[in-house]
Amino acid sequence: MKIVIISDIHDNLINLEKCLNWSKEKQMTELICCGDIANSETLKFLSAHFLGIIHLVAGNADLYNENELDKYKNIKYYGKVARFKINNYWVGLCHQPYLIESVSKLGKCSFIFYGHTHKPWTSKEKDKTILVNPGTLGGMFLDGTFAVWDTDKQDLGLKLVDKL
Repeated sequence: MKIVIISDIHDNLINLEKCLNWSKEKQMTELICCGDIANSETLKFLSAHFLGIIHLVAGNADLYNENELDKYKNIKYYGKVARFKINNYWVGLCHQPYLIESVSKLGKCSFIFYGHTHKPWTSKEKDKTILVNPGTLGGMFLDGTFAVWDTDKQDLGLKLVDKL
């Protein structure tokens, strides 16, 4: 299974569209969003242009009303923290790094994806959980980036939006 991981879009529809077009070409089946989509229009665009399952947590700069999420059937919204299973992997999800501990309390995770810092980052915790920040899709303060995870090949990589 191929999964795209994004964070910190901050209403940059140009970069979001590039990422989603690339994801469609590469047959991505699920999308993980670590928050900071920003407004309702960007949320609607994301749901309309990625037809697979979208796993989403709240970001600190999101401006949409959580009640809106009910109308998007392909979005699984978890609030601030989440733990769910994808292809025999337990996945944790949050926006801000300080919430990683709260995610860990939900149970063991193979991966915890988070955002907020805009800096792409990967590290391993003592319990062998891999922490991954896909960077900022919106390209604020740093280049626009997102992560790609192929669960079958056990491959995780980073993509630069400007190099698509």
